[in-house]
Amino acid sequence: VLLSVFFHKRMGTFFNQLNAFITDSFSWLYIGGVALLLLFCLLLLIGPYGDVKIGPDNEPPAFKFTSWMAMLFSAGMGIGLLFYGVAEPVTHFANPPEGRQLLGASLASNAMTLTYFHWGFHAWSIYVVVGLSLALSHFRYGRPLSIRYTLYPLFGKKVEGRVGDVIDIIAVVGTLFGIATSLGLGVSQVNSGLSHVFGIPNNANVQVLLIGVITAFATISVVTGVNKGIRILSEFNIIMALLLMLFVFISGPTVEILDKYVQNLGVYLQNISRLTFHTAARSESEWMGSWTLFYWGWWIAWSPFVGMFIARISKGRTVREFVGGVLFIPVLMTFFWMTVFGETAISLINAGNTHLLEMVDDNVAVALFVFLESFPLSSLTSILAIIVIISFFVTSSDSGSFVMDMITAGGKPNPPVHQKVYWAVLEGLVAAALLYGGGLFALQTAAINAALFFIFVILLMVISLRRELEAERKRKKGLIK
Repeated sequence: VLLSVFFHKRMGTFFNQLNAFITDSFSWLYIGGVALLLLFCLLLLIGPYGDVKIGPDNEPPAFKFTSWMAMLFSAGMGIGLLFYGVAEPVTHFANPPEGRQLLGASLASNAMTLTYFHWGFHAWSIYVVVGLSLALSHFRYGRPLSIRYTLYPLFGKKVEGRVGDVIDIIAVVGTLFGIATSLGLGVSQVNSGLSHVFGIPNNANVQVLLIGVITAFATISVVTGVNKGIRILSEFNIIMALLLMLFVFISGPTVEILDKYVQNLGVYLQNISRLTFHTAARSESEWMGSWTLFYWGWWIAWSPFVGMFIARISKGRTVREFVGGVLFIPVLMTFFWMTVFGETAISLINAGNTHLLEMVDDNVAVALFVFLESFPLSSLTSILAIIVIISFFVTSSDSGSFVMDMITAGGKPNPPVHQKVYWAVLEGLVAAALLYGGGLFALQTAAINAALFFIFVILLMVISLRRELEAERKRKKGLIK
């Protein structure tokens, strides 16, 4: 990170080279690993382990089903949906990637299916494995709420020593760079919005200043705790984001959006197998590094954070309820968000709005604001979008700080305040340094690189979960004590 500050031009070149190396050398690991996680989730859903409780056998759910669903949806909401809701479908529509043309699909359908692929079941299967491992370890077996203890069935008491330290360090570094990526995307979009609406300069200096100001708000929020600052901001985020989506849904081609939501879902399911295992082995891999591998790396880096959240709200659920809820509820809502913004944007382009296409191609961060210009009250909705992005920025930082604080405090549910401040400030510094050192590409590379180590931890979680659940099945049948 410091090298990015002092040698930012050289580091920009290095990030390009590192991204190319990871893409060329480890596509098989990311693609194959995430495919394995999705298959494992399907096994949990239909297999013999579904009745195991997250907690004691007579434990009732901690939250009623509707509240649980709402919180799962909120876990899937974030800066990424606002940043890519317009930009990704339009980019794939305008520049369909080589080797990713889907059979029988139009350019628009192809673009939406690829967007679904990057935001769908694969991403949430990562969160399922990490979240379920944490939930069972903590609520059923009484271990501290930390990543190291999810591998207790494999390593035993060693998780309390150096082995556990390494596991937690990998999780913290991955989370740090995953959140820094989101903060970098968010601040670049805020800067683009302020520039587009108010004429404020759009450059690295302004973005670093914005990171400093917003990180200060995040620090205040994290100090006030989960039940005050973080909870209030999270509820505000969801309401404002849903209002923005509802405005576009009503103002746009409403019936067409509903039709295409159903149709796109069908095309996605038809092509999920070939998309899952495509590694660009026989085609250009640059697109793969910028999109699929970046997303898989981003989701993996975020998984300790999201996994910790969904674990804490899922006490009393069965394994089958947990997997089904986490795998389907946020995904279907995310797909609807992407359809509302993506299909409406593509409809505008097909109707002759070439300006939107040109602006997305020039700067993806400004896509949402150019898109909103096509609707009434564009100044008001653009300001609302900026507020929502800033709010997501703050909640990502404070929630991420809280999770990293818990991990580094040995799984304590109420870690020291000064550590929360430390992590909140460090996240802002890392995001600022990477933006300054190599821009959005540096952030993408950081997320992919950090995930390279944590994916091995997640694959070990699969083995650990399988061993623990198999022991549960045998105990139920009286085969072991």
